[in-house]
Amino acid sequence: MPRITDYELYEVPPRWLFLRVETSDGRVGWGEPVVEGRAHTVRGAVEELMETSLLGEDPHPVADHWQAMYRGGFYRGGPVLMSAIAGIDQALWDLRGKAFGAPVYELLGGPVREKIRVYQWVGGDRPTDVGDAAAEKVDQGFSALKMNATPEFRRIESPAAVEAAVDRIREVRERVGADVDIGVDFHGRVAKSIAKRLAERLDPYDPMFVEEPVLPEHNDALSEVAAHTSTPIATGERMFSRWEFKQVFEQGVVDVIQPDLSHAGGITEVKKIADMAEAYDVALAPHCPLGPIALAACLAVDGVCANALIQEQSLDIHYNEGSDVLDYLADPAVFDYREGFVDLPDGPGLGIEIDEDVVEARAGDVDWHNPVWRHDDGSVAEW
Repeated sequence: MPRITDYELYEVPPRWLFLRVETSDGRVGWGEPVVEGRAHTVRGAVEELMETSLLGEDPHPVADHWQAMYRGGFYRGGPVLMSAIAGIDQALWDLRGKAFGAPVYELLGGPVREKIRVYQWVGGDRPTDVGDAAAEKVDQGFSALKMNATPEFRRIESPAAVEAAVDRIREVRERVGADVDIGVDFHGRVAKSIAKRLAERLDPYDPMFVEEPVLPEHNDALSEVAAHTSTPIATGERMFSRWEFKQVFEQGVVDVIQPDLSHAGGITEVKKIADMAEAYDVALAPHCPLGPIALAACLAVDGVCANALIQEQSLDIHYNEGSDVLDYLADPAVFDYREGFVDLPDGPGLGIEIDEDVVEARAGDVDWHNPVWRHDDGSVAEW
């Protein structure tokens, strides 16, 4: 019986944490456990879980390991612990797939699709030059885009600030036409007072969805926002378990959920969240502004979920300074985007081969933190 014999963690640019798990029979599994801007903190949680729960154990009973990692602690949940579990879970599924010589999605019941649509980010954190950027990405073959709706916003914003946000969406729609989908990310920057007004004003430009129109702490306000728009509502990147999503499903106003495979408990948990969503007629669009391991995990779940709508990916995203999603792959062609789609990887496990030489060469103390924005009066703004 194989045993987990060793593990290694690598902080790599631009802001990612990779986990390498090795077994006694020579297999290697990879995971991506990280909270963006909190890599050091998550590293400690991964080390604690690996040392107390996994070293010396058979890697194959992935579901049991998940339960032990989650329920074995009296205090559970939250972004740090669930992200640590997520990365370990990804690595265990990678090992399991390699043991059976099959992609993870085959072990989850087999694929319901051959490929999935992806979207491309434009405009940056404080969105600018969105029209030209959108047209460029459409020329490259993408049929779906996403952009931030606003820079930092006060709780009650001026008509001019709201109009500027509307103008940006209008500009993109006019440049790319009606055949291209545009996701609009409020990023939790907008209080519900303005979210209602802004969502309503965007309706004429037919967004694919408005994302995180309010902070997850205020999910109770989603019904109020939804009452002011016909645009689908998306949320979920800062929700970490099926129990948090349960409340949103029961609320009945969210149309697209966006759990993150590196934050919400990994493949094991997000598959369950996706199945719950299907029962409520809610689509799945996993959050993934991260690295290649996280993306491969997303595709494994997308491959088996009939309600998977579209996949985020981080190629050329504004966060990726110094390294990008393809840099750490021995074969970058596994993520070739053709006509706005990416094929499901067909290799065993997660279906990717990490270039360990590149990982070793670039690993170090990656000190990425999101900016702290402030309003004109000096108070802290939502980023």
